[in-house]
Amino acid sequence: MGSRRRTRRMVLSVDFFYPLIDDPFMLGKIALANVVSDVFAVGATEIDQIKLIVTAPTEFTEKEREVVVPMVMKGFLEAAKECKAPVQIGSIAENPWCIIGGAASAVCHRSELIMPYNAEEGDAIILTKPLGTQLATNAYIWMNEKSENWTRLQERFSVADIEETYRIALESMARLNKTGSELMRKHNAHAATDVTGFGIYGHAENLASFQKAEVDFHLDTLPFIKNVREIADILGRSTKLLAGKAVETSGGLLICLPSSSAAAFCEEYKRCTEHEAWIVGRVEKGSRGVKMNPNVNILTVGES
Repeated sequence: MGSRRRTRRMVLSVDFFYPLIDDPFMLGKIALANVVSDVFAVGATEIDQIKLIVTAPTEFTEKEREVVVPMVMKGFLEAAKECKAPVQIGSIAENPWCIIGGAASAVCHRSELIMPYNAEEGDAIILTKPLGTQLATNAYIWMNEKSENWTRLQERFSVADIEETYRIALESMARLNKTGSELMRKHNAHAATDVTGFGIYGHAENLASFQKAEVDFHLDTLPFIKNVREIADILGRSTKLLAGKAVETSGGLLICLPSSSAAAFCEEYKRCTEHEAWIVGRVEKGSRGVKMNPNVNILTVGES
């Protein structure tokens, strides 16, 4: 019993972000997905406890606080049901800025965890959510504010176009990485991380730097939310986007697993979630860095 107890590990994630949309309920759902994502990224699929922390901006009136904060909490609690873990409401305070997030913890047997440093030469690299969330949500805000950026965008896009792009981004950000975590364990993944504030390139670079083996991560495919690539072109933001360095919120898992399992993983992910996962690169012998293909393959996510 003593030996068994010593082999158990606690996984703890603490994460916060600033609001990126004006819908408090969806913001709560995205916050939950964001908080638990780091736990899922190491293969810990059974979360034991989740804590919510919200700060309301001091500029809110009392009425605004009474309306907005409960809606955020409702979205957070609704999304947490899929985790089947108790949720503790932590501090709800005033702050110059609105901050939403919390903590999630899981206790696992050491053998259940997928440590982030065992990628092997020949592995496939898989991504489970599309890229472009920041531009997708910003475009929606610019449209509603009738900003200068919207003036430029509306020459190419209709209101319906931007609303569709926004809807795809919301669904993606609110979707938990739980299924991806379960499947990467099933398909013997060697390493993984989630894609958030540093973009796919930054998180791949961080993951590559921790590898035991002398390998490089080669990225050759970038799946973007519908219309995001064109939005970036119009606004002169393509360089950062196509370099994989655009900020993401509550992004997908970036997984290194045997190439022989890659197709099966993607097929099963599609069957379980009704969403695509993509093989976006490969692991090759190298010096723990990232190589982006200059002729990267661009995929559009959301086209019928």
